[in-house]
Amino acid sequence: MTPEEHRRLGVELYNGTWALIEQADRTADEDDEMLHRAHASAYHWLQAPHTAAHRARSHWLCSRVHVLAGQPEGALHHARRCLALVEGNADEMEEWDLPGAYEALARAHHEAGDEREAARYRSLGLETVAKVADEEDRKHIEADLASIS
Repeated sequence: MTPEEHRRLGVELYNGTWALIEQADRTADEDDEMLHRAHASAYHWLQAPHTAAHRARSHWLCSRVHVLAGQPEGALHHARRCLALVEGNADEMEEWDLPGAYEALARAHHEAGDEREAARYRSLGLETVAKVADEEDRKHIEADLASIS
């Protein structure tokens, strides 16, 4: 398989994962599919020409689907990897990647029942997202942060 085919599959699987994320009522089988699609997308991005930003965003997506599937350990693992990649490769990131990583950690800690850490990362997310110049990007992450109850 060529790198371009891997990239195409990575994008296709990422988009398919979002379709399942946005589905209101998923069955257990659909949760499994959502998890597999997210991980498969991450794998294919690793095989394609990629940047640390692609890897970080893949971990962000994996964290989100683990939260939705009620798997806080997986969510925390991927959120931590996302933040490590964002912090370790700041020159490759968009300005919304850091608040996005904080959002993933806030959501994962909330799912794990650690409200103190969830609040800490939510606060960091709000602080850093306020610096995002693009209004659409900023509002999207602000809405994600606000959805963490």
